[in-house]
Amino acid sequence: ALSDMTTQITTGTVKAYFVNPYDVALTVTKVKATLATAGSGSTVVDINEGAAGGTSILSTKITIDANETDSDDATTPPVISDSSIAADGRLTFDIDTAGTSAAGLQVTLLFTRTV
Repeated sequence: ALSDMTTQITTGTVKAYFVNPYDVALTVTKVKATLATAGSGSTVVDINEGAAGGTSILSTKITIDANETDSDDATTPPVISDSSIAADGRLTFDIDTAGTSAAGLQVTLLFTRTV
């Protein structure tokens, strides 16, 4: 979760973070974002590897189009450009654009574990 479920989201860096809990690398296979309340403008999320100011793992960021609640059918789908997350690696999540009145932002990562 990058916000609570009812307060309008705001832009900013490191709204949340995730640490790979495994002693092996993860391969990110899909990313998506959802809102509890759709915004009247688009919402854009970036995922970075490393601490604040890290390198984006996306060459095209996650977008939730205006008046939508998820990124599944976004006009421009996200593109994962760096799918390998190191063992014990950290991902940080930024909200680059916050749709007006959008609330309850969550990001989901699907990944496989390198065994």
